Parts: sequence; C-alpha cells; structure tokens
Amino acid sequence: MRWTCAARRIEPVLKVENLSVSFVTRMGTTKAVDDISFTVDKGKITAIIGESGSGKSVACYSLLGLVPQPPGRIDGGRALFHDQDLLQLDPTALRKIRGRDIAMIFQDPMTCLNPYMTIGRQLMEPLLYHKKVSRAQARSRALELLEEVGIRDPVSTIDNYPHQFSGGMRQRVMIAMALINEPELLIADEPTTALDVTIQAQILKLLASLQAKRDIGVLFISHDLAVVADIADQIVVMQQGRIVEAGKRDAIFRNASHPYTQKLLHAIPHGGKPGERPVCEPLVTVRNLCTWFGSRKSPVKAVDDVSFDILRGEVLGLVGESGSGKSTIGRSLLRLVPVTSGEVRFEDTDVTALQGRALKNLRRRMQFIFQDPFASLNPRMTVYDTLAEPLLLHGLESRGTVGAHVLKLMDDVGLARAFVRKYPHEFSGGQRQRIAIGRALATRPEFVVADEPVSALDVTIQAQILALMQELGREYGLTMLFISHDLSVVRQLADRIVVLHKGTIVEQAGTEDLFERPQQAYTRQLLQSIPGRTLLNLDAPLGESTA
Repeated sequence: MRWTCAARRIEPVLKVENLSVSFVTRMGTTKAVDDISFTVDKGKITAIIGESGSGKSVACYSLLGLVPQPPGRIDGGRALFHDQDLLQLDPTALRKIRGRDIAMIFQDPMTCLNPYMTIGRQLMEPLLYHKKVSRAQARSRALELLEEVGIRDPVSTIDNYPHQFSGGMRQRVMIAMALINEPELLIADEPTTALDVTIQAQILKLLASLQAKRDIGVLFISHDLAVVADIADQIVVMQQGRIVEAGKRDAIFRNASHPYTQKLLHAIPHGGKPGERPVCEPLVTVRNLCTWFGSRKSPVKAVDDVSFDILRGEVLGLVGESGSGKSTIGRSLLRLVPVTSGEVRFEDTDVTALQGRALKNLRRRMQFIFQDPFASLNPRMTVYDTLAEPLLLHGLESRGTVGAHVLKLMDDVGLARAFVRKYPHEFSGGQRQRIAIGRALATRPEFVVADEPVSALDVTIQAQILALMQELGREYGLTMLFISHDLSVVRQLADRIVVLHKGTIVEQAGTEDLFERPQQAYTRQLLQSIPGRTLLNLDAPLGESTA
C-alpha cells in the first residue's frame, strides 16, 4: 500500500512521486526506497521519520544527486521542483540548483566542514560560486548570517576554524551556510542528533524561526518523533524503504494507526522508574573531587569540588550539557584520568590512593560502558575474544572454561550465539552496544559507570538497551552511575539525579522530586528543553506532576 500526504491548498515547493532507489552489490540488489510519494509546501516543515536503514536519508540524498551511482541506482519516480524533475537533470544543471535553490544541513558538521578552511571562507564559497558577488560582499553577507544564527561576536570568529567552535556552534555555521543563498527548500538530515538537549532545543527553535521568517520549505529527517513534535507541520513515517503512514503532526501523535508508528511513539522515553528507591549504605563515596587539566597557573577545572554518594543497588543519574564535567567524573571514579584532589571511596577503599596491581584488582569490581561502542571495541577482535579477554585477564576463567561463560554473556545481552565469531563492524549500533555491555558485565562487577550509552541510537533501539540495562541491573545486583544529557532517558532508570553545570553540582534530588519540584533555574532549563513536551503531555507547569 502506498501512502501520500493529505491534499493541500498550498502549492508544494517539492513534489516527490513514486520514488524508488536501490543499491547493487555483490550480495544482490537491495531496495532502499520503494515507491514513495510526499510533498513539501512552501513555508511548511515536512518531517520524514524512521529508524536507521528505513531509507529516509537515501530518499532525500537521491533528490540532489548525492547517492553514488553505482552502487546506487534510481529505479523510477519523479521529484518535481518548479516543474523540473530533479532526477532527470544532468550533473551540471543539478549543481546550479544544489546550494542555491535547494540547500542541505548534514548530520555531523565536524565531518562536513573543511578543517583546513576558516568558517568565513566556507560561508563565502556558495555565494562566490552561485551569485558571482565580490569577496567583500560575500564576507559582509557571511557576517550577517552568522549573527542571524546566533554566533557571538561574528567579526572575531569568522576567521576561526571549525575545531574552534562547539558542536552547537558548528551546527549553527552549517545552517548559515545552507541559508546564505536564500534557498526555497532546505533539507535537514538529523541536524540535532549529537547535540545536548538544551542545544538541540536552541537549534530546533532557530530552524523553525528562520523557516517562518524566510517562508521556505523544510524537509526534516529524524529517527526521533519527539524531536519533530514541536516544529513539524506534516510527518511521513518510513519503514524498510516504504511510507507506512503520513499526515498532519497532531493526527500522527494523537491517532497513529500503523503499528510501526505506534512503536516509535511508545519508544519515546517518558515516565519514571517503577519501584522503590533503595535505602542502604553508600557503595561509592565522593568527597571534594577535583579533576583539573592544563597548566597549574591557568587550569581547566573540568570537575571542581564535587561531593555525592552512590547507594548500594541504586542507579544515580548524572546529567548536564557537554562540557559540564559528567564524563570526567565517571572516568575519575575509575581512575581513567588523573585526579587532582579529593577522595573517592569504594566501600572502605580509597580509590585515589591505589596503584598498580591493587588498582587493577579493584577495576574488576568497577567497570565502564563507553558512549561509542564502535570506538571502544577492538576492530581486530571477535565478540568471543572481546568478552573472554577480561575473564582471562583477571583470572576468573581458564582457556578451557571461558567459552561457556562467553556464551552465557551472549544470552544475557540478547545476542545470538551464532554471532560469537563476528567482528564489531558486522553488527548494528544497538548490537555493538550490547557487546560493550556484555564486556562490562563479564567480571561480575558491583559498580558500573555508563557514559551516554544510548545517545547515538535510534529511539526504538535506545528503548531496548534501556530495558536491557534495567533487567541486567536487577539480575546482577548492579550499582550504577548513569551519565546522560537527556533527562527523559535518565528518568526511566535513575533513583536519584545529580545535575552538573560547569564542573560543579547545582542540584541533587530523588528523580520524581527533581522533575516535579526543581529548585534551580538551570534544572528548570534542562526540563523545559525536553523535546516534544506539548504533544507528549510533558508540558505541565514545573512544580506539578508530569506523569
């Protein structure tokens, strides 16, 4: 069954009809996009939603000739932009439209911006190519756009390089670059996936305001329905290359008819952790912890005089924006970074005083789950070797007995035993995170630091991993420090929450107490930044229950 958006009164700026795209490989032909149709109206935002592999990015990239051919192949369909079929244009004609009439914001600005060119030169380039203006005019226009997208002091920063900007500022530069030629259609591919919830809210608000101000059509690609809840006019839901449901935003959120759409909605984190909070003695005690970097004269105070307890059997959530010191605290607890001063105690042991074998022995009881499993897993080691290594290193199993334990770990984290000889690159992101969790649990630790373990995953995979961590936490009797910038994710797992800002604690409380009665302005700002509050019934005034 083929879906199209409802009939519209406004003339669409883009009309896609029966688009099909496939990839031809040695393993056969894969249909990435299968006979889809949708429209984007002038002055409106159409969001295409779906998990990784649903075909949403391929569909949009194919419109601009960005799908490499081969192995990509346009099998059929039309993409009408001002009565021109984009799919039939030759590369020269398409280049005249791309970047001028249709612009694109890519997912990762750090890999899309040229590290060898200043921001100013990269902003000026589309103007110089398409509009043939002078360099002085191009620079003046670049400064105007940088100010419009919220870059502070653009006169001073226009000659900076991409690495000198934060992630949110780089994304603002990408938006400025896309808008500099005043396009009629803007395609935004997951523009907020890697950003903190507060920065994400700023970028979404910025995109919506610029779209309304300039009356342009926007095609917004995302895997997260909550992200588009506040800005989309129309929503198109894709699964396995097909459109399974499409319609107005409110209709999709309130009356979704397709099981896949309902699954995506159900996967959005909301509600608190069931059960009672553990009341017992601390397992980990942190007092006046300082972790500074750089010179002694002008140190960067990543963590500055932080104190808290983690009770045995509880999950403590640690939240804050990038740069707040969350990950540094997690690494400090396990001595993965040098501690400047303060004390970290695990039961009666002063972790900061341990060296050599004593520290190694303690790390068997304290494990770390890193944010990016692809970077933390050894690409040359199979799953078997990855899971067996900590068991053999700590002498918990012999070569003869380790195999059975590895297979038990595979069962625990929900991976088929047949995958045990595969390498990390042969798995999806969610499966790799399951491997990383299995490695952390191999030594039967009592305490685990989980550093943003679901931030890069689709919402449905994220929900699976969160459920897995809850189940394993109960089975293994784990105490956990769960680090995240997303309060809605932390709410599902944590018994208590510590809010961190610029290396210091601004608030700590029981999870539901913090959601219902936040005491500090910064905490209220984080809560207000949770995407989709209105449509997800999360917009009760702070101080009232949001359950």
